[in-house]
Amino acid sequence: MSKQTKNVQLNFQTTEEAQQLFGANDRFLKLLSDHAGIELSARGTELRVSGDEVKVIAVQKTLQEILKRIQHGQDIQERDYLYFYDFITSKKEEQVDELYNYNIAKSARGKKLFAKSQTQQQYVEAINQEDLVFGVGPAGTGKTFLAVVCAVQALRNNQVKRIVLTRPALEAGENLGFLPGDMKEKVDPYLRPLYDGLYEMLGAEQTARLLERGVIEVAPLAFMRGRTLNESFVILDEAQNTTDEQMKMFLTRLGSSSKMVVTGDITQIDLPHNRTSGLKTALHLLRNVKGINITEFTNADVVRHPLVQRILEQYEKAEAKK
Repeated sequence: MSKQTKNVQLNFQTTEEAQQLFGANDRFLKLLSDHAGIELSARGTELRVSGDEVKVIAVQKTLQEILKRIQHGQDIQERDYLYFYDFITSKKEEQVDELYNYNIAKSARGKKLFAKSQTQQQYVEAINQEDLVFGVGPAGTGKTFLAVVCAVQALRNNQVKRIVLTRPALEAGENLGFLPGDMKEKVDPYLRPLYDGLYEMLGAEQTARLLERGVIEVAPLAFMRGRTLNESFVILDEAQNTTDEQMKMFLTRLGSSSKMVVTGDITQIDLPHNRTSGLKTALHLLRNVKGINITEFTNADVVRHPLVQRILEQYEKAEAKK
C-alpha cells in the first residue's frame, strides 16, 4: 500500500467552525486518527494527513462532509466521525449523504435533529407510518429519545391531543404509594430519560405547562389498566421489565387515532428469574402481525461516546462465553 502525506485546506467560514470540527484540544481529530490508523494534525485551518493513500483520501472526505453538516447547523458528535469514515471506506457515500440529510425535527433551540444511523432513520419512518412500533436494542441507540421526538412532532402537527409516558416502576415494587409527593413526583425518577427528550424538543418551561394542563401525562404502568387511550401518542419505556400480563394489558389500551411506541433492551431484564419478560413474549407473538413494526438496534447504532460501543461488545463477549 502506498503511503501519502497530504496538506488539506478546509473552507471554514468562521473560526468557530474550525473549533467545532477539530474539537477541544483537537480531540475529534485524535479520535479519527486512532480509528483510521493514520497521522493527523492541524495548524490553523490546514490539516496534515499522513498514512495509507486510501485512508488519507477517506479522512479528507470525512472531514469535508462533517464540516458541511456543521455549516448546515447539524449537531455533530464524536461518534459521527467514525460513522462517516466507515461509510466512506465501504463506498457507501450516497447512503451517508441521504442519512445526514434526513431531518427529523427542530429542537426548542431551533437545532435541526437528524438520524444518526440507518436504523434510526428506519425507526422514525416506521413510527410515522405505523400505529404500533417496538424499538428494541442496547442503551445509547436513541430509541427512547427518538420516540419522544416523534411524539412531540405528532402533537405539534395536531395528529394527537396528548402524549402519555409510562414505564414499569419495577425498583419501587409495592412501595410506590409510600413515596413522598403526588403521582407525578413519585414516578418522575423512573421517567427521566423521557423528560430529557421533552426538554430538548419543548424546553423546560413549555414541558412544565403541558404537564400541568394534562397534555403530557406521566403515569406508572399499573395506572393504564381499564383505560382506552384515544388520540394519544403513548410511549412505554423499559418494556423488558413488564410481565406478560402487563404487556398484554398495555397493548390493548390502544384507542382510535393513537400511536404506541414500546422501547426496551432484552439484555437488561430486571424481573425475578421466575417471571417472563412481556417484551420478549410480545416480540415473539407479534413479529409478523400486519400494522406492527419491530425495529432492532445493534451496538453499531450506539450514538453515545464511542467507548460505550466497545464496552457493550466486551460484555457481549463475556456473556457468550458463559
